[in-house]
Amino acid sequence: MIAGSRIVVVMPAYNAEQTLRATLNGIDRSVVDHVILVDDGSSDRTPDLSRSLGIETIVHDRNRGYGANQKTCYKCAMAAGADATGRGGRRNGLRVTGRGRACHL
Repeated sequence: MIAGSRIVVVMPAYNAEQTLRATLNGIDRSVVDHVILVDDGSSDRTPDLSRSLGIETIVHDRNRGYGANQKTCYKCAMAAGADATGRGGRRNGLRVTGRGRACHL
């Protein structure tokens, strides 16, 4: 939490099994309240690894493309009560989104 705001990091992913652990390790968990990964129809084990790492994992039934994946990420973050969201990794900033109510695929 930062200044009373709930921070949810969203991670759009596609065949990210090989890089997911390193990306997660790059997130400063001292300021992040929740992490959500949205898998865009990967053919590898990205969703399984994500779940095993304790990440809330949403899976698209097919590849919908990066833009659609990001839309799902932000909808789900808002549904999780985020005041702000950010993409996983050390160099990415925060994007204020406001609050939402439901995460629909």
